[in-house]
Amino acid sequence: MPQCRANLRDRRFVAVHRGGPLGLEEHRLLALWAAACAESVLPLYEAAASDGRPRNAIALARAWAHGGISVGDARAASLAAHAAAREAQAAGLGLAAVAAARAAGHAVATAHAADHSLGAALYALKAALAAGRVEAAERAFQDESLPEPVRALVLSARLASEGSAPPDVRAEGGAPSPDP
Repeated sequence: MPQCRANLRDRRFVAVHRGGPLGLEEHRLLALWAAACAESVLPLYEAAASDGRPRNAIALARAWAHGGISVGDARAASLAAHAAAREAQAAGLGLAAVAAARAAGHAVATAHAADHSLGAALYALKAALAAGRVEAAERAFQDESLPEPVRALVLSARLASEGSAPPDVRAEGGAPSPDP
């Protein structure tokens, strides 16, 4: 029987108010990091389209992280940025532009679900690669931009998604259990 998407989520990214372990401060730091990742590739979108929805999404991700907007407003901005990505794809504007708009959509969606921050980084990487940038340089920027309080969380989630983490991290979607 196929697993539903909810079972594939990394529980460590579930906010405290939803019964998970992620505190509000860490959630906000993830949103700021996701915004930085998306902003690094935003020029790739803006070189192809004049639509302001992805830029607005990044600004609203930061606004949410500073307590300035509601999750509902963030969600609306995410849907708008993803609509801009679909329109860019339909117009044939190229993978770099589409992925950059998706990165912005995921950055602001981090307000709703913190694991969207990983989507922002992934789509930023896709945009950079589509534009001919060096993967190692984009990864280095993302890693250097990671706030220290969420560094281990994000890096271990990346390893788990790439299949490089210890088996108990991949199976549980979380950090490895401490040695006895």
